[in-house]
Parts: sequence; structure tokens; C-alpha cells
Amino acid sequence: WLSRMSAIVCVEVNRTRVILHIHLDPDTVKLGDIVIDAREKGRWGTGDLECSIRIMEELDSVKPLLDWRDVPVDLASLAALAAGLGWASGLRLYALVFVLGALARFAGVHLPGGLGVLAHPLVLGVSGLLLLVEFFADKLPWLDSAWDAVHTFIRIPAGAALAAAVMGDQGGALQVAMGLVGGTLAAGTHLAKAGARAAINTSPEPVSNVATSLGEDVLFAGGMWALVHQPLLFLAGLAVFFILALLLIVALWKFIKRVFRRPPRPLAGT
Repeated sequence: WLSRMSAIVCVEVNRTRVILHIHLDPDTVKLGDIVIDAREKGRWGTGDLECSIRIMEELDSVKPLLDWRDVPVDLASLAALAAGLGWASGLRLYALVFVLGALARFAGVHLPGGLGVLAHPLVLGVSGLLLLVEFFADKLPWLDSAWDAVHTFIRIPAGAALAAAVMGDQGGALQVAMGLVGGTLAAGTHLAKAGARAAINTSPEPVSNVATSLGEDVLFAGGMWALVHQPLLFLAGLAVFFILALLLIVALWKFIKRVFRRPPRPLAGT
């Protein structure tokens, strides 16, 4: 998953050397005095490959083992990631962009395709600022619906763009296909969210708005955790979410039609 796109390393430090326990198959690496097979050796580290470094020059020799940017990622994983980004864009776009950018810039996560641009300081700054604005705007009655109305023109194309960017290294056809998927998922999520918030705004008290917004924050955080750590669980949850979202959209549409339906004209003479 995302962790597959960056090296997973456990670092052990003592007085004379630094030991790197790298999560790589020792059978695929040239072994030597610095790099050894640690599968049969008791260790604290998590990886099967052990690199013992005493001087800086030895670090240069193991740097290629820490660069996993060229490790192929299967298309199913990329497609699931694209779908997840589309869904999250319709719910919390700015939080999504900021989290992905922060992971790439500060946690060493290598984002696939064209997503690396999210780590740019300008993108991080703008998305972080808008994240704070959205956090408060989304909890104020009627302002949340106005915010959602404006973002109809932002979240959906952004979801399509992020999903397409996942396939940036896989060719134009897959980019277009994933862009359509991401845009559709973003649209469904956004319409369900915006419709539900508009219905909640018919209640005069503000508590329901705050509680719903906090629930969406938790849903976004849980969805991102599942996307990274349990992708199959995430996809199952995504299917359930969209079934419920479709039912909600249909119910809201029927409610709107009843609200705006003209009352029948009285008969003449009555």
C-alpha cells in the first residue's frame, strides 16, 4: 500500500555503528561485509536485511537499498488508492491534500504518479490554510451549505484530478479512466454530504450541525486509516457507503419535491 512505496527501515544505534534493518528480501540483494542476511539471526529490527554502518562512506553504498521509487506497484492497489482519493475529495478535500503532502514531505512517503506535487510548500501552505477555514465553516448553520454549494465546482474536479494523478506513470488511458472514477465518487460523496447538511439546517438548533461535521471528520480520518492499512476493508466500506449515499440522495430528492410541490387549486365555487 502507501508504505510499499517507501522503504521500511528500523534503525538501531550504538556507540560504534548504526544498524539498518531493511524490509527487503535478502535473496534479491548482493550481500557482503556491510549487508547481511538477518533471517536466521536474533534481532530487534523488523527487516530481514541488516546493514551495519560505521563510517559515512558505507552509508553511500547502501543508499540504493533505501530508494524504492522504482519498485512496481500493482494496478489493483493504484486503482483502490484512486477510488479512495475520489471519495475523500468529496468529503474533506483540503484535509486530504494536506495529509498526503505532509506524508510525502515529512514522513518520506513516496506518492505514486503525479501526486508528488502535493508536497510542495506552496500546496501545503494553501491546503493547510483552507483546511482550517473549512473546519470552522463546516460547523456553522447555513454557512456550511453555502460552502458546500461553492465547492460543488471544486471537490468534484479535484477528485477527478487526484485520481487521475495516481496513474500518472501508467499511461493516458488509465489516467482518463481513473479520473472518471474519481470524479464520480467525489460527486456522489459531495452530493450526499451537501444534501444531508441542507436537510439538517432546517432544524433551528446548531448542535446537530456541529455533531454531524465532527462525525464527518471522524469518518474521513477512519477512511484514510483504512485506505492505508486495510485497503480491502476500505473498499468494502466504500461500497456500503455508496449504497447508503444513493438511498439518502433519493430520499432527499423526494423530500425536496414535496416541499416545492404546488398545493392543488381549490375548485370553483368552493
